[in-house]
Amino acid sequence: MDFKDSIYQLAERVSALKESIQTEEATKNAFIMPFIQILGYDVFNPLEVVPEMDCDIAKKKGEKIDYAIMKDGVPIMLIECKHWKQDLNLHDNQLKRYYVASKAKFGVLTNGIVYRFYADLIKENIMDDVPFLEINLEKIRDAQIEEVKKFCKEKFDLDNILSSASELKYMSEVKKIIRAEFDVPSPELVKLLTKRVYEGLVTQKVLDQFTDIVKRALSSHINDVMSEKLGIAIKATEAADAPVQTQSASTEQNDEQEKEDDKTPKINTTIEELEGYYIVKSIVCEVMAAERVTYRDSQSYFAIFADDNNRRPICRLHFNNTNNKRVGFIDEDRNEQMEPIAKLDDLYNFKKQLIEAAKRYV
Repeated sequence: MDFKDSIYQLAERVSALKESIQTEEATKNAFIMPFIQILGYDVFNPLEVVPEMDCDIAKKKGEKIDYAIMKDGVPIMLIECKHWKQDLNLHDNQLKRYYVASKAKFGVLTNGIVYRFYADLIKENIMDDVPFLEINLEKIRDAQIEEVKKFCKEKFDLDNILSSASELKYMSEVKKIIRAEFDVPSPELVKLLTKRVYEGLVTQKVLDQFTDIVKRALSSHINDVMSEKLGIAIKATEAADAPVQTQSASTEQNDEQEKEDDKTPKINTTIEELEGYYIVKSIVCEVMAAERVTYRDSQSYFAIFADDNNRRPICRLHFNNTNNKRVGFIDEDRNEQMEPIAKLDDLYNFKKQLIEAAKRYV
């Protein structure tokens, strides 16, 4: 099993077992030690992993880090562990104390689900306040897995990791700012954009009016980008799935096939249905691996479900009537509740229902 598959398998284990994990020690054994093993370190070899390593500082004795990853007798990474329900924001100062007392270049704060990776990019031997990488196993993405892979025993390269850590850190901070601007545009951004498009005097009343305009424009732009990317993906899928007509097929065979096709009910999978599928897939990927989201078309509706199993429905798209588009949600009693939509983007309005449907199978 390769590294990515091992991480996804651990993520499924975390989701399945977390409610039965009652203590910090159990969190270590069930979630964190397997994570360390996936990185290639032997948790039972004190030359590679030292549990409860002393991290005493001048004013405080008896300080111990949960795990220290070793290389050539020197700690290269400290891992401080908490119970999976713990808010990590309450414990970063603890890891910072341990970091100062060691020679390690990386510190990891984790509750077995969320892993925050720190370094000393601003001031040497002083752990940064902001992690350069943060992952959530229940929402992990392939790009993040590639970053975590750099910490594997066989691939560990201090210079290589540090060279990308700074970029990752600032990219993460910029993304947070952008996300915040999309949710609630700041007065500075509204004023900047207003001055570029509004020719009159920019008063407070004008700014109040443009705040909503900017918010809707940002949302519309994201939807346009998503639709464009979905269109490209759909075209690529259609090209890959297109049947190849061989020259050796006889006209008689083709005629027989056409007659047989005439007897078969026609199922026409439309571009709009596929676009709807990719929108739903992008939404539920927050809680479910993308490859688990599949579809099956029929004459009546376009079904989207988990694991290629029609007993695990996420939703149904009823797009056959262009003037009466609907999305259907199947409850636990197998009853379908229909919701009308005017356009594809309206599917984003049902994010909560889609996430809840997908969570049944996580």
